[in-house]
Amino acid sequence: MRERLQVLLLFLFPVVLMAGLYALKLKLPVPALGRDYVIRVELPDAGRLIGLPKIEGPPDASRPLVVIDAGHGGHDPGANGGGMEEKRLVLGLALALRDRLLKQGGIRVALTRSDDTFLVLQERAEIARRLGADLFLSIHADSAGDDGGVSGASVYTLSEKASDEAAARFAARENSADRVNGISLSGRSDAVSAILVDLSQRRAQAESAEFAGLIVREGQGSIAFHPDPRRSAALAVLRAPDVPSVLFEAGFITNPDDAKRLTSPEGQARFADAMERAIRIYFARNSGTAISSTPSPAE
Repeated sequence: MRERLQVLLLFLFPVVLMAGLYALKLKLPVPALGRDYVIRVELPDAGRLIGLPKIEGPPDASRPLVVIDAGHGGHDPGANGGGMEEKRLVLGLALALRDRLLKQGGIRVALTRSDDTFLVLQERAEIARRLGADLFLSIHADSAGDDGGVSGASVYTLSEKASDEAAARFAARENSADRVNGISLSGRSDAVSAILVDLSQRRAQAESAEFAGLIVREGQGSIAFHPDPRRSAALAVLRAPDVPSVLFEAGFITNPDDAKRLTSPEGQARFADAMERAIRIYFARNSGTAISSTPSPAE
């Protein structure tokens, strides 16, 4: 009986206390514990255009433009391994490639992020489109969990099924308000818009595959590739319908050898050198003229 009474009092005490405080019109102080742990994130106003990064390199707008995207950033660290974060590793690679391209000259360059900024996937591809990029390269690093023996880089393009789905969605969403390959879709029928977007998507996919092949070819001997380096997947960052786009998985951050290679100045230099050659050959093929690899006096 005594134990039951104790349990009853345990439950009734808070109720009686609150009732008494209410009757006396007293306020119970609220502890501040936990208030400082609230994370506040500034969200952009609805419909507000995203800011565009600076284009570096030759002032001549006719020179080809490559947009380099360092994956993740901000509160999204990406994969982790050996005390390293993917967002920092890939930013180092992106900066190394930018510096290499600018040093060699002839090609304009923009980074989706040059610091620890967070961007959603759709923003990254949209930046490339709005800048009128001729090529989009997104750089990431993979994770194999506890399996530290998996290593090597891979090159991803958008899968055919995902490409078709992306083209259909783009046509349905943008057929009255956007342009594809410089052609306005405004005022065109849904059927015509869908055909134009589909043709643009197919061309972009063919050129993406060409660039992916050049990365593998030019990277032989400089970049340690996975045994099966060419892959395709439904990746949102590659879904721009009119910009050739490739995602480069530089290696496995969970593999100590890969991580050391990708964060060392020597490894970053080898990556930048091979990728710069692939980019330059790609632009030479698709423009019909060689892209000078040394800066002119005007640049």
